[in-house]
Amino acid sequence: MIDFITNPIIASVVVLCVLCLLKVNVLISLLIAAIFGGILGNMSISDVMSTLIGGMGGNSETALSYILLGAFATAVTHTGLAPILSRKIASAISQKKFLLIWIFVIMAIMSQNLIPVHIAFIPILVPPLLAVMNRLKIDRRAVACALAFGLKAPYIAIPAGFGLIFQGLIADNMTQNGAQTTKAEIWQSTWILGLAMFVALLISIYISYRKERTYKDVEINTETVKEEPCNDKLKFSHYITIIAAITTLAIQLVTGSLPLGALCGLGIIFTFKAVNFKHMDQLVDGGIGLMGYIAFIMLVAAGYAAVMKATGGVDALVSSVIPYMAGSKILATTLMMFVGLFITMGIGTSFGTIPILAVLYIPICTSMGFSIPSMIIVIASAAALGDAGSPASDTTLGPTAGLNADGQHNHINDTCIPTFIHYNVALVIAAIGAVAVLG
Repeated sequence: MIDFITNPIIASVVVLCVLCLLKVNVLISLLIAAIFGGILGNMSISDVMSTLIGGMGGNSETALSYILLGAFATAVTHTGLAPILSRKIASAISQKKFLLIWIFVIMAIMSQNLIPVHIAFIPILVPPLLAVMNRLKIDRRAVACALAFGLKAPYIAIPAGFGLIFQGLIADNMTQNGAQTTKAEIWQSTWILGLAMFVALLISIYISYRKERTYKDVEINTETVKEEPCNDKLKFSHYITIIAAITTLAIQLVTGSLPLGALCGLGIIFTFKAVNFKHMDQLVDGGIGLMGYIAFIMLVAAGYAAVMKATGGVDALVSSVIPYMAGSKILATTLMMFVGLFITMGIGTSFGTIPILAVLYIPICTSMGFSIPSMIIVIASAAALGDAGSPASDTTLGPTAGLNADGQHNHINDTCIPTFIHYNVALVIAAIGAVAVLG
């Protein structure tokens, strides 16, 4: 038990969570937690820092994607398309607060598949609607859960957009570790996890945060680039922007590269003058301002993951729980979920956790006679655990970026804790139930 408590990963994640609960900046919290975990894992401070900096490249493509997608989202705003959409939504919902919440769900799902801007749409479209949400007295925790569902459930259950990347990682890493699997087999098992998250979404909207909550009307500046007055009629620039969005999706699906897709989308916008070429510097600056902070957090999170792996804490953590499995698949699944939760809570990314978990879990699952569908569910759910709820995850950072535009939405209390409780509990229950049935 003492070895478990002093495990570098356990101790480091506890420090990370405590610092975040004390409202220490997430970026600073990650750095402190990495140093603490590294020293506990018998690494020198210089080794910790060099490992952390060297490991930051693990999320370099993700960080570049966020910057370029942030610029793309800023370009969409500059054309006036985003404000038009916000006004149309505001005029359509009237007094139907639940309709607005479901619109957020749909928009978040589309951001993972149809128009793959990921979380970049949230700081653009959500702040203009805060006044409407205040009028309807919507509890923003419900909206945080709605956005988190749309950002997370699609890549778990739908084999398109970001789902292709996530499910491809599972298939590739399972195959590399001795469990032959194809991409087509992944969603046929993980839809169970998506269904569980949908039930959790219903609970959050209609039970947990159904009651009205009052917020102050605070004037906020939602313009990133100076725009010309516009009405709600679609113009040539708007159609070009829509074509650019479709192209961004197509390029991403064909090449598997989000940065390349975003770059091509921006190229179309500037080539056909949906946005004047002279505004390019402003848009890139706007993209950095919009998504740069999150991009840096993801870079540091990758470095944090490298430090945790270097301590040997992952292997030790798994070794410490194996004796408690007692030959029971249910107990083994529960313990593997617990380990996955701690790893992902610290790293903040489901995608980056898959290679770590596959190396550790496939031998365990194989030795205990898990079926391929059960292995898929264990890997997918263990990787996804903690993504909703982690202070360093884009699934929580994105919603907070939009909902806290007026300073009335706390990242930990109003985003991380609600999403953690609803979705992680749902994933654990679904995973254990599925393994019990599938064997």
